[in-house]
Amino acid sequence: MIPLPPSTRVYLACGATDMRKGFDGLAVLVQQVLEQSPHSGALFAFRGKRGDLIKLLWFDGQGMCLFSKRMDRGKFVWPVTKTGKVNLTSAQLSMLLEGIDWRRPERTAAPLLAG
Repeated sequence: MIPLPPSTRVYLACGATDMRKGFDGLAVLVQQVLEQSPHSGALFAFRGKRGDLIKLLWFDGQGMCLFSKRMDRGKFVWPVTKTGKVNLTSAQLSMLLEGIDWRRPERTAAPLLAG
């Protein structure tokens, strides 16, 4: 996982993004769609049309970082909103990257007896 400070803001660009875009193309989407500065220190997440590829754009203070992850099986859980963006916590981002439905995480029941 990316070592993000706990106060890092996380934004998802809702809908499908052209995954051929690199640093510059995604930075333009951050400005136009998410209405944020790509150099703000926030992390910006984009998902492809098929749902199995995600790209993360982050300015670490020295330069832009571009991370990508492709799921072998399954898809990344992605919201649909009218605003085109969603804010997440670092914990929700961790669940998203693991393929867990971060909107409704289910806790497992604790065992009644030890052993």
